[in-house]
Amino acid sequence: MRDWMERADKVFMNTYGRQPLVLVRGEGCRVWDADGREYLDFVAGLAVCNLGHAHPAVAQAAAAQLTQLVHVSNLYYTTPQTELAEELVRLSFADRVFFCNSGAEAMEAALKLCRRVAQERHGPERHRFICMENSFHGRTYGALSATGQPKFWAGCEPMLPGFSFVPFNDLSALDAAVDDTVCAVVLEPIQGEGGVKMPDLGYLTGVRYLCDERGVFLVFDEVQVGLGRTGRLFAHQNFGVAPDVMALAKSLAGGLPMGALLATEAAAAGFVPGTHASTFGGGPVIASAAKAALAVLSDADFLARVRWMGDYVDEKLTDLASRFRAIRVVRGMGLMWGLELTEEGAPVVAACRERGLLVNCTQGNIIRLLPPLIIDVPDLDRGLGILEEGLRVAFP
Repeated sequence: MRDWMERADKVFMNTYGRQPLVLVRGEGCRVWDADGREYLDFVAGLAVCNLGHAHPAVAQAAAAQLTQLVHVSNLYYTTPQTELAEELVRLSFADRVFFCNSGAEAMEAALKLCRRVAQERHGPERHRFICMENSFHGRTYGALSATGQPKFWAGCEPMLPGFSFVPFNDLSALDAAVDDTVCAVVLEPIQGEGGVKMPDLGYLTGVRYLCDERGVFLVFDEVQVGLGRTGRLFAHQNFGVAPDVMALAKSLAGGLPMGALLATEAAAAGFVPGTHASTFGGGPVIASAAKAALAVLSDADFLARVRWMGDYVDEKLTDLASRFRAIRVVRGMGLMWGLELTEEGAPVVAACRERGLLVNCTQGNIIRLLPPLIIDVPDLDRGLGILEEGLRVAFP
């Protein structure tokens, strides 16, 4: 395995602080490394593998489409793409869909769309975005400019103009920031990369009211928190608030790269032929995989089980926090949880990995748990047991 890592380090740009693992196979909630060692995966490709690894329905749909039609570009209609878009419209607030390849691309499309509509209606002065501190929307320049974590800007400044930031969960600050130069408010209903930060009771309702009152679009980034992760198909459904525009990606195609922009009819009017495009967006193979994934992720019984599992995890992690002073707070819902520590989280990640569990640390001190949504109780208990061992090793 060490040989593979050395070979990789000679040829790849140094953009990732990778874990010392070479993964070669995955099935369900498990992955195996090049030495044959098995790991329980509580990262799930950073919430991409919501249906676990190599889900049979997704694999079969993609394989079948590979023998029929792989790519023709969006110069033409294809049946898998149309059927997928119809399902997304049926299941959501949206009237229109645009397909792309990633969450960052979906966010770029969202920003362009909001500016176009606002300027067509109100003139060029209506171009600014109000975004949230501690947010994360992607690595491309538009998405990065909307990201409220300056550490991601380092070495890339200046960011694009027209982006301002207010604290998440602060309606008063948002109220003061939205003036007649603003075209949209952009936020994650739950901040994922920011550390699984939850909205306060009534916050999203207040944001929706403010956007309606001021005539600005509300954009939700559900790239990480959408598609069943919280126990609802879309995270905003937990709070009774719908956006005008929403970005999806990560688990949309069951592990294959796909992004989508969903919008109401009024918002979608900003795009006409020639204003935006994606060569690979919604290609037949990816769309076929996504149809299969969405059929599982949108099933009512499946989502109810995720909610039940979320309550189960909540109890387990609350008990764990009562026994470890190093755990400052536990937060999350469904199968998306963060343990904010009083110390650095890297030793916990390493200790868990050595014991056969993969977890992630964000913000330096927040252990993020994103197990596949198909996980069963025995595997969940096993993973949480290893996490407890990892905490004991890191904080004796």
